[in-house]
Amino acid sequence: MQTIDHRPWGFYEILSDAPDCKVKRITVYPESRLSLQRHFRRSEHWFIVKGEAIVTRNDENIRLATGESIDLPVLAWHRIRNIGKEDVVFIEVQTGDYFGEDDIERSEDDYGRA
Repeated sequence: MQTIDHRPWGFYEILSDAPDCKVKRITVYPESRLSLQRHFRRSEHWFIVKGEAIVTRNDENIRLATGESIDLPVLAWHRIRNIGKEDVVFIEVQTGDYFGEDDIERSEDDYGRA
């Protein structure tokens, strides 16, 4: 099962969608970032496969590079910003009891979705 969903900041591919977890491969274009968001029913673990990024987690801004990872608990405000000249690619592992795209609250968004 491989589904690709294009967004203004890049795209993601669903690698696994099981009852106990969902796994995505996410690509963020240079100088792009996702919305500042949080989830009510899932936590996420991000592993950087390629590139350099700044990850916001609540009030922290954390620089991550290839091979590094971060945990994003339920209700944590978070976003990723590509600070390099090449795509950032990361693997997102979601755990919880619901993985629908409607489990999202946006606080800020560069594309008018907040």
